[in-house]
Amino acid sequence: MATASPTPVLPISSPQTTTTTVATTTTDTQQTITGVGPTPALRSFINRISETVQGGLSNRRPWAELVDRSAFAKPESVSDATLRIRKNYSYFRTNYLSLLAVVLAFSLITNPFSLILLTGLLAAWLFLYLFRPSDPPLVLFGRQFSERETLGVLIVSTVVVIFLTSVGSVLVSALMIGLAIVCTHAAFRVPEDLFLDDQESPATGFLSFLAGAAPTSGPAAVSARV
Repeated sequence: MATASPTPVLPISSPQTTTTTVATTTTDTQQTITGVGPTPALRSFINRISETVQGGLSNRRPWAELVDRSAFAKPESVSDATLRIRKNYSYFRTNYLSLLAVVLAFSLITNPFSLILLTGLLAAWLFLYLFRPSDPPLVLFGRQFSERETLGVLIVSTVVVIFLTSVGSVLVSALMIGLAIVCTHAAFRVPEDLFLDDQESPATGFLSFLAGAAPTSGPAAVSARV
């Protein structure tokens, strides 16, 4: 009579090992997702720019007042024109800066090659140096770059893009055209009917984030590199 063969024993994985593996995988995934998002310094910088632009636009003067034809007259002298420019700039500061931004944007849009180069250069400065933590170090094309090497490459790239391509000429020409429009308007706009007592300080309005971004985002970026 044949004897019954013993029942094979199936291997059972350890629940503790499985739990540890799942926990490790979850932790690695969370670290990967966290590393993909923007740094706190970058978020603070973007929020400050957004708040500054919104505040500057809310303080702009009415455009109808800017183009009021009854308020235009030829200046009597160069000193009179200079005085008008100073007063009108103090009153229409946000409007004038908006006009400069429009002229600059139009110049870049009509020169897409310059726009692509300038956008790439700004993105390189932001994501490769200003708001990138020093740990882990920058690795490109299988080579590790130190902070000094990264800064040197960015400076050389900036010089090449600004002075050896059409970006520099486009920016300079746009700023000159914008300044010519602003100065011509301010010189012929009679400022006697303007109320200059409630002017905001020079640090408010458009581009004021340049003065405040350093104390806000600078320490965060420096602390991220330490």
